[in-house]
Amino acid sequence: MNEANVNPVLTDHEVRELQLLVEQRSGIVFDESRERFLTSRVIEHMQHKRLSFGVELLRLVRGSNVEYDTMLERLLTQETRFLRYPGMFSAFERHVVPEMHGRKFWDKDRKMRVWSAGCAGGEEPYSIALSIREAAGSGTELDASIMATDVSREALERGDRGVYAERLLENLSQMQIASYFTRCGDGYKVKPVLREMVRFAPMNLAEPVYLGRFDCIFCMNVLIYFGVELRNRLIRRFYDSLEPGGYLFLGHAESAANAPVKFNQTIMNGARLLQKPLEGLTQAAGEGL
Repeated sequence: MNEANVNPVLTDHEVRELQLLVEQRSGIVFDESRERFLTSRVIEHMQHKRLSFGVELLRLVRGSNVEYDTMLERLLTQETRFLRYPGMFSAFERHVVPEMHGRKFWDKDRKMRVWSAGCAGGEEPYSIALSIREAAGSGTELDASIMATDVSREALERGDRGVYAERLLENLSQMQIASYFTRCGDGYKVKPVLREMVRFAPMNLAEPVYLGRFDCIFCMNVLIYFGVELRNRLIRRFYDSLEPGGYLFLGHAESAANAPVKFNQTIMNGARLLQKPLEGLTQAAGEGL
């Protein structure tokens, strides 16, 4: 029996049970606007697992962390690509990296620390690494380390392998592809010059874990999955984890406007840059962007 021969039965009650389970365990909210998407992805997963009834899936994911993670992987997987937001990465390369270089020039530890929170299959952290290397080509010599975290271990394994389909590199120039990738079968493999800058680690953002201080934090198209309370807690956590003058990068549909902290906002190349004030003072909610 193959997947096509399975016609799963999934009730509205079972969908709500799955929504509640995912929210409780991972902090991810599938509200009414995403309910149809959730249902279709769950049915796809049931077909893949050859399950006929929603109660079977609920029993499976409640009894096994591995099965839960596998289901969550299917619910969250969305194809991304390198330099997905060219304007954002251009601003990062041409403005933020040189600024960090100038600020750290006289520091004993000149390493730039970046956190890619919700890194998926690695396209984002490698794009960060590529942008830093490109900035170095214009005379900005700055050592950097990138912490890449995600709740999906399968996604982290893809990032660790560092092999990508050619279509995911469409925003890169031929010179960038030649400089940072090698042919690997039908795809391209990240060269050590980028790979050595990135460290992958599993992390559930709903669980508070302190990773140290960072100069930049990227959390793009991740907050949209969380409820308002958790979203604000995360923004506060990012704020506290940033060095004074550090930058937070969010997706185009995400905002820190209602968070209980204040970022300075700059628009550059059509991208919105959120910077923690140099004095590092936290402001009350309502005084933000």
